[in-house]
Amino acid sequence: MNILSTPLDFQRGPSMKNRFMLAPLTNQQSHKDGTLSNDELRWLTMRAEGGFGLTMTCAVNVQANGQGWPGELGAYDDKHIDGLSRLATGIKAHDSLAMVQLFHGGLRSPNELINGQPVAPSDHQESGARGLSHDEVLTLIDDFIEAAVRCEKAGFDGVELHSAHGYIICQFLSPETNQRQDEFGGNAENRARVLTEIISGIRQRCSENFTLGVRLSPERYGLDFKEMKTLAQRLMAKGQVDFLDMSLWDVFKEPEDQNYKGKSLIEWYAGLDRHTTKLGVAGNIRSSDDVMRVMEQGVDFAIIGRSALLHHDFANQLLNNPSFEARDIPVSESTLRNEGLSDTFINYLKTWPGFVRES
Repeated sequence: MNILSTPLDFQRGPSMKNRFMLAPLTNQQSHKDGTLSNDELRWLTMRAEGGFGLTMTCAVNVQANGQGWPGELGAYDDKHIDGLSRLATGIKAHDSLAMVQLFHGGLRSPNELINGQPVAPSDHQESGARGLSHDEVLTLIDDFIEAAVRCEKAGFDGVELHSAHGYIICQFLSPETNQRQDEFGGNAENRARVLTEIISGIRQRCSENFTLGVRLSPERYGLDFKEMKTLAQRLMAKGQVDFLDMSLWDVFKEPEDQNYKGKSLIEWYAGLDRHTTKLGVAGNIRSSDDVMRVMEQGVDFAIIGRSALLHHDFANQLLNNPSFEARDIPVSESTLRNEGLSDTFINYLKTWPGFVRES
């Protein structure tokens, strides 16, 4: 258990006081214009107070037309800076690293929410999304970079680029949703160009001490397992990224690709040559036993989602009691309110099968 309380040094930025990161969790709690609400502030600062060494925000959209759900926090306009600054200050007051996950929904942005047609790397018949022009791709890259600059101005320690779960950067990575014929489409290196140019731009525009992470999915969403493993290795070797957040859905399962059976997802990624890049994993880590199994694989930190909903102080609880177990689900609405979740957040969680107990 000693490793869990050991600080983790990144290549850039401040150290993480322990090996627990709060997963970026959709909550729908912010205001309609993307500005911070008190509900969002309370939910996140309670997790920082509860011992998480790194507190990650929900996905924060970088363009108005990239909103993925109602009540999403924004970083696409200077009007968002004041709220972001309050949030960064509140998180850091509890000795937790404060980071923003930057996001664009792409073809998964609902028409009725963005009041227009969603955009994607290429025309997408099923969603009705239209393909971005070349100039619009360049603007998208710039807007991710500008959002990172705003977050640093607001006082955050760093940002994570949401390149997983079928959202716009992931859509560029996928050979199924990226049918472009220019330098942003075609082979795997070209399909990763949006991501790598965003990374390079943030490194140029933000300070040397600004921490940068990337969230990746290893499979699903039209992704090729071999390509994603190669991309992860390439990002680690280049040294511009301080950590990878691998969203594995279930860290202990084997890949869906038959060519990579015989080892779990976590084993495939823990076995990569990390150079100076740190590795965190997320996916069905719900108990103290799960956390220890993850750390025994040699990763650098554990990323906690559902257990952090059930216990704002999951990190402190486990650090102080190695036998601690999270609550069983379903749980009552009152339990979630006591853990700092608003009625809006609780109503969203009611869409998760078996999570919230029926009254």
